[in-house]
Amino acid sequence: MPQVQSLRTSAYLFALSQEIEKKLQRALALPSQRRNLLQELFADIALKVDDRARDIILSREDLISPSEDGTEGPLCFYYVLADYFVCEPENGNPIIDLIVQLWSQSFVSHIFSLLFHKWLFEVQLDNSEVLLRYSSALVQGATNVFWIDIQTNTRHFQSLFWYLLEEVALVPERLKKIPLQAQRDLFLLISRFIFFYSLADKLESFLKQFPDFPTAFFVGGPADIFVIELTDQLQKLKVEPVLLHYLSQIKNLQGLELRMMTSTRLKTCLYSFTSPGGPMYPTRVVRHAAWDALDFLFPVGQYPRHLISLFFRLLYPWYWPSSCWNFMMSCIQAILYSIFSVIFSVWEKLIKPKKS
Repeated sequence: MPQVQSLRTSAYLFALSQEIEKKLQRALALPSQRRNLLQELFADIALKVDDRARDIILSREDLISPSEDGTEGPLCFYYVLADYFVCEPENGNPIIDLIVQLWSQSFVSHIFSLLFHKWLFEVQLDNSEVLLRYSSALVQGATNVFWIDIQTNTRHFQSLFWYLLEEVALVPERLKKIPLQAQRDLFLLISRFIFFYSLADKLESFLKQFPDFPTAFFVGGPADIFVIELTDQLQKLKVEPVLLHYLSQIKNLQGLELRMMTSTRLKTCLYSFTSPGGPMYPTRVVRHAAWDALDFLFPVGQYPRHLISLFFRLLYPWYWPSSCWNFMMSCIQAILYSIFSVIFSVWEKLIKPKKS
């Protein structure tokens, strides 16, 4: 029976690969419909595996090792197919040939990174130019799909990120399969999204594996490069829940040894989120989160910072009504909380003797 299930799984995945190949051929033959066809293909392979397909796919345990415990994200078709093309690389070769012909089109790098991120590190490629092209496409495509997660505040492509971090960046033997420039680009990519996917516990190990950068003499070591990429990422974020998540995760930077210039850059970035208005236009909850992160990472000088911020707030009278209102509401909430706390403690004292 297991053998029958295995054959059924192989047939199903082979059929999926054939459908991918057909859609790429149509995209190549129909320039006017190319973008829509490639976008549809990307959406199809990014879908979460439905129950019917799961019953077929999971019957072959040696093919994939899915994880939905929050570490690798939901099981999607791209994750299954990426494993399939490692096990059956000859079935992926026609698809790669078509992708190369469509290289400059929208969504092609997305598709390549999803389907062949494992294949690139498992299959031996001797041509250095081809390897550089593939690895560059991987980083570009991964960047695009991770930004889709950020803009929708989802973790749909967490499996891809987890693989690039755990199975590539932290495994020197596998990392060295791609050119040095691609290694650097990959580490910069991971630096920008590691907090988004809540993998800050891997930060210490990640920094130890950083490749050499030609600008290290001027910029600093791995920690400095990481923080520079992180601050650049923070300034690009527009989705409030994502920004709040980053600001909560950024507290994991405590203890890192940074150059003065890098430390000032981080401090300036956080400070830009503490004031209303341009250039960041943060909401009130973002401003408070930024203050918390700033005070946590840079406790020295926090009171002068708050006084200076208050002084500048006084220079903008149009913010006074909202500030007064928020202050009053905070006071009322604090008073109510104190009253309820007293009532609850008195009630506990009154009810305890009756129980005894």
